[in-house]
Amino acid sequence: MSTNPMPAPGVEMGAAESARQFVTFQVDGALYGLHMAEVQEIIRMPALVEVPHSPAALSGIANLRGGILPVTSLRRAFGAADQRADEATRVVVVRESGAALGFVVDRMARVMAAEPQEIEAANDSEQGLRSGLLRGVVKREDGLVLLLDLARIAEFGRARREAGPGRAAGPAEAQEAETVVTQEELQFVSFLCAGTEYAMPINEVQEIVQLPPDVVRVPRAGAEVLGLMTLRERLLPLVSLRALFGERPEAPGASARVLVISVPGRPSLSVGLVMDSVKEVLRVPRAVVDPLPALLAGGGAQHLDAICRLEGGKRLVSILSSARMFEAGLMQSALDATQGQQEDSMAEENAATGIEEEEQFVIFRLAGEEYGLPIEAVQEILRVPAELTQVPQTPDFIEGVVNLRGAVLPVVDQRRRFALAQAERNERQRIMVLGMGGTRTGFIVDQVVEVLRIPRSAMQPAPRLSERQMGIIPRVANLAEAKRMVLILEAPRLLDAGEVAALEAA
Repeated sequence: MSTNPMPAPGVEMGAAESARQFVTFQVDGALYGLHMAEVQEIIRMPALVEVPHSPAALSGIANLRGGILPVTSLRRAFGAADQRADEATRVVVVRESGAALGFVVDRMARVMAAEPQEIEAANDSEQGLRSGLLRGVVKREDGLVLLLDLARIAEFGRARREAGPGRAAGPAEAQEAETVVTQEELQFVSFLCAGTEYAMPINEVQEIVQLPPDVVRVPRAGAEVLGLMTLRERLLPLVSLRALFGERPEAPGASARVLVISVPGRPSLSVGLVMDSVKEVLRVPRAVVDPLPALLAGGGAQHLDAICRLEGGKRLVSILSSARMFEAGLMQSALDATQGQQEDSMAEENAATGIEEEEQFVIFRLAGEEYGLPIEAVQEILRVPAELTQVPQTPDFIEGVVNLRGAVLPVVDQRRRFALAQAERNERQRIMVLGMGGTRTGFIVDQVVEVLRIPRSAMQPAPRLSERQMGIIPRVANLAEAKRMVLILEAPRLLDAGEVAALEAA
């Protein structure tokens, strides 16, 4: 399986030097690395939708700028216990065989350079991980760095044998993630701008994304405003740090990245800071971070908050403060540009008269996720009776039968079909009656929510996670504005041909 390299965080460099750079991260206490050229972006843990009949390692699917991103837990893939996501959790997004894939890691570490002669062959004793998933090992004084083979872990995440038809078994209750960073340590994301190293506290950074080629220019905006990009269906103003700091203007290179930060007091608004390249994640003792010298504090350095002394003072990193940047009005032009563009966009939408093609679905819930069935497939919806009649010598997948106006209706528990945890009977549950071949069949669901019209433009093919999943759930409705994902089911495929025949015989 070939890998399609993408630009990655790091200093702009030649191909030979780039091939020796690795983005490293922690998973279950071990340090792993991926080639910098394979990493597309690094994001915070998004909202996930779980997909039935998916590989055991898959955490779910997420909305990534209007596209569907399968997200795999490297903890599950490596056979480690699940851990609840915390502030340090990140998703490393790669592009493999033309498709975007996300991998959940415990925390980011640093960007590391390794010469070819430093990379040793892996063996099965390395951290108990199968050597087939590794492209090599770098041994340093501070420990091992296991270099992952992107093609192997991507295939592992998609095609690993499922633990039954559902998800992998995890601990009964997720344990609270143990915080590694103590109160005496601080974490920053460091980056370069015009050859100078800056950093920002990691808790002020929402995510780091690529600079898109199609930035929308904004008329009459300040010189520091590069334009607007769309980030998950929302407009994000882009501010050039070079222009903001009065440096010589220069077109962003392939290593340029966008640091997304929130507007203080306005959590629904964000601004993207465009820098030359992301360098690394710093974990430093509080003692090496000094307040800004009085001479600078009283001058024009309104954007700075502190100075970090590294390598015995030979390496000085200027710490930015997003709050100071907004208080000083350095971002006002970007916010004004966003507001103006939003007003223009609303005006265009109000002027539009075209009617988009839609499909109508009955939306229901199972284990907290939303599913949709075409409305024409649903014949009726019933309350679940207090007791279902058990019939001897019926197939195991039939929960029982009910009397529906003098006819026998076989009933299937959809939670059991999707290998989800069982739920006690309650007033919200309903039986959705579908026509399966020549026999009507009822499926018990947690709750019927609504009948919803969904534009066809919101429909996307579901990621191919397993053959069974693709047969039942071929599409996903990505309703970004409503922050909803609906898994669209194919009614005729909820039961296979053999099960339909067994129903008819029963």
